[in-house]
Amino acid sequence: MNDEIKAVAETILARAGDLKPRMALVLGSGLGGLAERIEQPVVLPYEELPGFPRPGVEGHAGRLIVGRLGGRDVICMQGRVHAYEGHDPERLAFGVRTFKDIGCEMLLLTNGAGSLRPSVGAGSLMAITDHINWTGTNPLIGRNDESRGLRFFDMSKAYDPDLRQQLKAAAEAEGIDLTEGVYLWYLGPNFETPAEIRAFQVLGADAVGMSTVPECLAAVHCGLRVAAVSVITNLAAGLQTHALSHDETVSESAKAAESFQRLITRFVADVRLD
Repeated sequence: MNDEIKAVAETILARAGDLKPRMALVLGSGLGGLAERIEQPVVLPYEELPGFPRPGVEGHAGRLIVGRLGGRDVICMQGRVHAYEGHDPERLAFGVRTFKDIGCEMLLLTNGAGSLRPSVGAGSLMAITDHINWTGTNPLIGRNDESRGLRFFDMSKAYDPDLRQQLKAAAEAEGIDLTEGVYLWYLGPNFETPAEIRAFQVLGADAVGMSTVPECLAAVHCGLRVAAVSVITNLAAGLQTHALSHDETVSESAKAAESFQRLITRFVADVRLD
């Protein structure tokens, strides 16, 4: 896979011209509208990048966009792949490793998630402080490439505390409520059962979703600093009276788009990378 990543990185750099992104963004379900704010966009559909895994889920456009956001050069994944789509777990690290190879130093992850706290309802924004991997899989399973990172690496501060403080400062500057919490990665594709949600609450999870953790693992492994934001799209199973659906995830993400986009744009503009 390294040869494929190297080839994709070379393609991105050639197409990007004078743009030199040090920050990468991954946009989750229903959150791709932020990409429309990127100026001077260079658009690379995933199908034009050999080896780059392609999403097959509504709300994930499947494009890389290089351009300027908040006055800063960025690269953005407008849509991601998920383990439940049947991809080899290692493929979930492809985009992150590509970002590292083009010179990125920081990764901002976003997702739509279900809340395990009744007080944090749909439309809320949550900075991720830590995660629980409930899936039994990991993009780093298999032979380790020492040129990318250590076989055994520390995850004590996977979600960079300083970047999280800067996220909070951006939220305060924009007048946006930003809660914090632990995100649990659930494999899917089915939504969780009420009994599972009760178990996750006991474990200390505040939100649940089907993404983000593999990208965080790959990023920390290769030395990228990580920040992450969940858009809460619903209360989890057993905490609301109606059935869960992906349509709700996408529609509620769209409703939170204005505050989400203001928060991320302000954070990108103000963040200290050094």
